[in-house]
Order: sequence, then C-alpha cells, then structure tokens
Amino acid sequence: MNTCSNSALAFARKKPFSFALGSLTLSLPVVALLFAGCGRSVSAPAGSQGPGGPPEVGVASLSPTTVPIARELPGRVSAFRVAEVRARVDGIVLKRLFTEGTDVKEGQPLYQIDPAPYEAALESARATLAKAEANAASARLQARRYKDLVAANAVSRQEYDNAVANLGAFDADIAVAKATIKTAEINLGYTTVTSPVSGRIGRSSVTEGAYVQQSQATLLATVQQLDPVYIDLTQSSTELLKLKSELASGHLKSDDTHAKVTAVVDGKPYSQSGVLQFSDVTVDPTTGSVVLRALFPNAAGELLPGMFVRARVELGAISGALLVPQTAVTRNTQGDAIAFVVSKENKVEPRILATERTVGDRWLVSGGLASGDRVVVEGLQRIRPGLEVRPVAAEAVAPTAVR
Repeated sequence: MNTCSNSALAFARKKPFSFALGSLTLSLPVVALLFAGCGRSVSAPAGSQGPGGPPEVGVASLSPTTVPIARELPGRVSAFRVAEVRARVDGIVLKRLFTEGTDVKEGQPLYQIDPAPYEAALESARATLAKAEANAASARLQARRYKDLVAANAVSRQEYDNAVANLGAFDADIAVAKATIKTAEINLGYTTVTSPVSGRIGRSSVTEGAYVQQSQATLLATVQQLDPVYIDLTQSSTELLKLKSELASGHLKSDDTHAKVTAVVDGKPYSQSGVLQFSDVTVDPTTGSVVLRALFPNAAGELLPGMFVRARVELGAISGALLVPQTAVTRNTQGDAIAFVVSKENKVEPRILATERTVGDRWLVSGGLASGDRVVVEGLQRIRPGLEVRPVAAEAVAPTAVR
C-alpha cells in the first residue's frame, strides 16, 4: 500500500464509524475524495510532450518526379467514312443485291434500276452518230471536188465555201453525237447502283418496285466505314487555352506530334489505343467547348457510331513536379491549402501550398514546398506548430496520371 493510501486510512481511524448517522454521512465523501486523489495525475494538454518523449509522426520526403498529364473527356463514336447511296437516274428498282447489315466492298452492286429506257437512249445516240458520220463523209468528198473546180473556175468561190461550211457542220454533229452516246452510257451505268466505299451497309430505304428520282436524289441506303473510327471529344475552351499556355511556357512538355488516347467503353478500357488527330477551330457558343477528334482502330467492330465513351488524352508530362499525399493537405479558415513540415530540428512548421491539380490520390504542388521537405502524413491530430516530434518514414504512394 502506497503513502497516499496510508494517509487516508489514518484519517479514517481518527473518525470512528461509531458516530451518529449524520456524522457518518459526512465522513464517507471525505474518504472517497482522499482515495480519488491517489489515482493518476490529470493528463497533459493535447499536443504537449508526454513523459515518453516527443510524439511519433509519419512523414513523406518529397523528391522531384516526372508526372504524366492526361485529361479524361466525354465523347461519341463516329464512322470514318459515311456514304449515302442515292439514285442518280429515274426509274423503277428491279432488285436489291445486298443483305442489310453486312459488309460491302467498294464498287459492289447494291441495286438494279430498270435499264430499258437508257439502253434505248444509247441506241438512239449511236444511230445519230452514224447519220452524222455519213453526212460528214459526203460533205468531205464534195468539198474536195469543189476545191479542184474552183481552181479551174468551174464553180464559184461561194459554192466552194458553202461545201467547206457544210463539212464543218457535219463534223460538229459527229462530236455532239459522241457526247450524247457518252451521256447515255453513263446513265445506263447508273442503273446499276454500286457502293461508293467499303464498309457496313444499313437498312434499305426502298424496296423492289419503288420509283426513284434523280431530281430528288432518293436515298437508297447508307454505307459506313467502321475500321478505323473517330471519337469526337469535347473539351472546355478555357482548359484548351491553359494547355497551350503551359506548352508554350515549357511547364508542360510533349514530344509527340499526335497525343496518345485511350478509351473507356461501358466502364471497361478499350483494347487498343488511338491518336489525337486535330482540335476544331470553332468554339460552340452554347457550351463554350471545342471538339477534339481521335482516330481508333476498330477491326473487331466493338465501337459503333453514336456510342458514348470516355477517353483519356495524354497531353504531356511535367518534369520536376512535387506530389503531396492528399491526407497531408488540410485547409485553414481562409480556405488555403496547408501542410505541416518537419524541420531539421524536428519541429513542426505549417506551410501554405499552391496546388495545381490532383494526380491520383495526391496533389501536384507548385509552391510552398521544396525538394527534400518532410511532410507529415500520419499523426496530424497529435501535432501543433512549433512542437518537437519524432518523424518516421510513411509508406510511399506510386504516381498516377492526372485526370
């Protein structure tokens, strides 16, 4: 039994329990207080050093690293080529020569329009040509005879000139007839409607027996080339200007002419990566965004036109970047980002940070910290500015790309 307990018992002996009930009720609280005072001393204020020495905190030492910068943007898939198959002559559709939803080749016949009127027009043009050639042959012989006769003054000069003019007119008729034949051949060829590109053809807009017209350019079907495909992404014009400024200043560096792009479809990464083709020069006035177009291979046909996807565009990298775990960054009453650094004397110092963006689960810091600083990431509840601490290394976090 310790000294405190002995003192309490000695006091109790001086106050025997044979007192009246009133005296007994006054003695018990006193004894209770004496024994309560024999417990542990009151705990030290939070943040003060206990009898075991400075509190232990986990720190992360900062070192410059190269951080890949990427942006995740929404977008939609569009076909590499879209060809609308339309009627180029008037006529009745006799046959549909393809199966809807299948792949077709460039030049493959798709429809057969009644060719009979155009075959007749071609035969008429050929007959006109034959007549023009016969007339020209006769006029040529007459011009030759008149040439000899005009030299002997057997015919007048006027008659010779008329013969030469008739020959020229018949030669012109030959040229017109040849052009008419060519037109008739072209129109006859248009009666067999072929695919302008290789790709996948959709549903047919007409059936056999339908009347199609050249003047209205009747739509017959649509062929889309799906390998490769485009993904049209939308990015804020403000972010695009900031990106260009960072590239111009050298803060962000990019070695590739075309940035690499990866797509996420229905929550799963797409198997192949694409490249950024160009950014549009027009800002949408309703959304304030611009369109970025990326080209993706699509041999398996997984990407379909109109499909919504998210794509991550690798814009470049920042060298000499400092990354701070988000668990080490808090906010003061003014809303500034702050972190606590352990000095060479193992004392806690607060720092106000300039944060640019998040990199996975860390902050990219452009001000307030330097290489080699030890930032407190564990035990923040046990520290205060100026407190001496015992730092231990915390687990490092691997860098990730910026979203």
